[in-house]
Order: sequence, then C-alpha cells, then structure tokens
Amino acid sequence: MARLPDRRAPLDVPRPGWARAAFVLPRAPDGGDAVYLAGNSLGAQPHAAREALLSAVDEQWAAVGVAGWEDCGWWATPQSLGDRVGALVGAAPGQVVVGDSTSVQLFGALIAAARLRPGRGVLLSDGGHFPTDRYLAASVARLTGLRLHTAAPDGMAPDADTAVVAVPAVDFRTGERWDLAAIVARAHEAGAVVLVDLSHAVGVMPVELDALGVDLAVGCTYKYLNGGPGAPAFAYVAARHHDVLDPPLTGWAGHADPFAMTEAWTPAPGVGRLRVGTPPMLSMLALDGALGVFDDVDLAGVRAASLALGDAFLAALPAGADVVTPREHDRRGGHVAVRVRDADGLCAALARRGVVVDARPPDLLRFGFAAPYVTLDDARTAARELAALL
Repeated sequence: MARLPDRRAPLDVPRPGWARAAFVLPRAPDGGDAVYLAGNSLGAQPHAAREALLSAVDEQWAAVGVAGWEDCGWWATPQSLGDRVGALVGAAPGQVVVGDSTSVQLFGALIAAARLRPGRGVLLSDGGHFPTDRYLAASVARLTGLRLHTAAPDGMAPDADTAVVAVPAVDFRTGERWDLAAIVARAHEAGAVVLVDLSHAVGVMPVELDALGVDLAVGCTYKYLNGGPGAPAFAYVAARHHDVLDPPLTGWAGHADPFAMTEAWTPAPGVGRLRVGTPPMLSMLALDGALGVFDDVDLAGVRAASLALGDAFLAALPAGADVVTPREHDRRGGHVAVRVRDADGLCAALARRGVVVDARPPDLLRFGFAAPYVTLDDARTAARELAALL
C-alpha cells in the first residue's frame, strides 16, 4: 500500500509531487500514468480515500448499521470534518461545517449574508463568477428583493446600500487570484458583508479567512482536496455572526435538538445551524481520508510548489502562446489558462497523448497544478505536447 510521508517529520517545504505515491493516477493510452493536470476540476484519487470508503462500507455500515450514527461518530462528522477543512482555510475551530453540495451551501450563505444587513438593497457579485454563483445570485436577488449588480472583483465599489459582496478567491476561467484583503477592506468600509467562493483556492494556497475578516465562505472539496466526484462542500461563518445567523434552509439536522422532533425549528448553536439534511456519510468519510495528504504540511510550501509547477510550464511553452493567466505569483491561482482556437479539440488531442487537462468554452485550456502529485516533468511534458499540437 502506498504510504504518505512520515508525519513525524513535517514537510515544511514540500517539493512538487511529494505525495505522488499516495495517489492513483488515470491511465494514459500507452498504459502508464497520465500527466494529470485536471485537479482544478476533479482531483486524483488518494489511496486513503478509497481505504476510508471501504472501511466505512465494510467495517462501519455493514457491522453496526444504524448504530453508526453514534458508535462511529457519523452524526458529529459534518463539524469535526469542518474543523479539518477549516485548518486549511485559516479558520479557528467551530466555524466550518461540511455537507450538501456547493450550490446548496452557496444558496444558504447568500441569503444568510443578506439577512445580516436588513434594509440594504444591493447584492454585488462578480460578473465573471462561476455559473452556479451567477445563477444563484440572480435567484437570491429575486427571492429577497435585492438588486443584483455585477462588476469585476478588483473594480468593485460597494456603497452604503450594498448588503453583500460575493467574490471568488480565484477566477475559475483564467486562474487569476483576487486580492481578498483589499476587497474585504472596501466592503467593510461600506458596511457590507463579504462572501467568498474558495472552490479554486482551498488546498492549493493558504487562505486566512479569520485574519482577512471574511464574513462567510463556501467551497467544494473535489478539486485540490481530492474528495472524489460530488464530494460534499463546506461553509464558513465567522464566529462574530453565529448568534444572529439566520439561514434559509432550516433542516432538521440544523436544529438545536434534532432528535426531539419538535414542531418549531430552534437553531443549533454556532455554525451547526447551517446543517440541513442527513449527512452523506460515505462521501464525507472518503473526504476525511483524502485530507490526510495535507497533515503536517505547510500550505505556504504547497503554494510554492504549485507556483514552481506553473513556472516550469510557462517557461516550456512556445513563444507567442496566448497565456491569459497573470504570470506574477501574487496574482496567480493554482491553474494556468491558455487561449487556443479549438479548445475542445486540443483537449481531446492532449488526452490521446497522455496529458489530461480541461477546456472551458469557447477558447480556453486549463492546466491545473496540484502540487501533491504533479511533478516538474509533468508540467514540462504538458507544455511540450501542447506546443507540438499548436
């Protein structure tokens, strides 16, 4: 069985691909490991995630059945797992909960954020946000009577009528990293609350939610956290908002005493009130196993390794390649996007050459640099294969 690095010796500065043996990589057409640069869309499978899933099925569900909610700690998992994710986004314990999809978490967070600023009329969102974020912002605006205004994150100008500022940490298309400190400062100066989508940031760079003063955040766990397809999302709410947080999805799992089955809904203390339905335990336990790759690893080192991979890729690209991602480290996320004429066709052609990336219409190829399993050779190979096709 593949082993993770010795946890008695913390990896303060992990090198690119330091945990490659801990993953199963997709097969290339020649039968070897593919150059897998799609971790910004779906992370590779950790051995530990598979082992955790098999254990949950064979040693927990099969062995104890319904008693697993207590005997195996299933009921407490959304918040205990939330603390593990919270450690990766700079959140003190008790502020993150895991469960449901990113869309569900985002819907609840948007409305809860708006309810923190009653009497204000504007929801300000990134005009280039991921589609789910844009669609849900429009729906929440209709439901709450807010007016939806859009702008690029670095050009937002919230005012006294702005209730919520909703931004991503990293642009899902271009890989540009936004200056969250500046965005939060402008929003708070206007009295608005800030909701950040961390889906393309968590696990590939340090994010200091508490230190930045972010109010709410959401994120998925199947990209750089390698939780598996459809792995549950997470939501963060700063502790200063817990006592007044009013979520719209008042499910039984977010009740202060869910098994009392009372007629009225009484919110659970703290972030637990964001829980909605019965936790999806198999996927949550797979995620719990997957997170082991980050144990005792400095996220600043993970960030440095990811940037080194991006640098190697950029250096190996042919002159004239249309790179739309900023090359500056402080403005770059975990993936690099290249504009091409036939993104879908080139994506398929690269796959036939053993290089797995993804395309975003109409003309972008995205190359994701998940540092735990991507090596410098992988990055250079991808650039050479793209150059050959171009």
